[in-house]
Amino acid sequence: MRQANQGFTLIELITVVVIVGILAAMTTDLITLPVKSYLDLERRTALVDNAESALRLMQRDIRRALPNSIRITGGKTLELLHTSEGGRYRAKLAADGSGDILDFTNSDVSFDVIGSLQNAPRGELVIYNLGSGVADAYSSSNRATLKNTSTANRLFLDGVKQFPLQSPLQRFFIVDTPLTYRCDTAAGTLMRYAGYSISTTQADPPNEVIGQLQANHVSSCNFDYSSATASHSGLVTLELTLTDNAGESTRLIRQIHIDNAP
Repeated sequence: MRQANQGFTLIELITVVVIVGILAAMTTDLITLPVKSYLDLERRTALVDNAESALRLMQRDIRRALPNSIRITGGKTLELLHTSEGGRYRAKLAADGSGDILDFTNSDVSFDVIGSLQNAPRGELVIYNLGSGVADAYSSSNRATLKNTSTANRLFLDGVKQFPLQSPLQRFFIVDTPLTYRCDTAAGTLMRYAGYSISTTQADPPNEVIGQLQANHVSSCNFDYSSATASHSGLVTLELTLTDNAGESTRLIRQIHIDNAP
């Protein structure tokens, strides 16, 4: 008795190949989709973190800005005068006639600090900055360089100075450096510049120093400043959009209230 030959027919073989292909496609999707989602999330997280870090540093610097010193060019370059200290100057002598007052009727070279500063001050002294006219720190009308001999209790000016306006609250500020944040969408960068000379006109960018990179992949940005009035709080709006090479994009907006009372 002859046995029949055993094997697969062509239809059975094709059916198996199709089923295996379907299972392989399903398995591939099950593996690749979670991986792709994870990579997309990782890219978005990196973009948000970069933008958030840059905006956080800008916010910290802006809150330390000299009142009425913020100026913006083209919505992409923001400059401010960064304060390191502040206090109140002596405007009247003590009951026994002692003390060194700040004289606004004549040129003066020194005055007592009411209380005490935290550190021995260095930098530029500014009194009653209105940001324009006779009281503009950028033009040095109300700004004077401090001597290295200044102490936490008495400030000495590097040369005589007659300040144009008194502060109603006897306030003074000490500026340690100007700061510039510049957004370059062509290069995809946000740069921070510090340690350059204060100038009447806003440099874009400052040419005395090399900027430090704060964020890359910058595809769009906009800086806006609403000063309200010289004696009330202003509002700075920062908008930053980052886009990576894969086309992933994130847009962050931050608003910062600042005290403009000089």
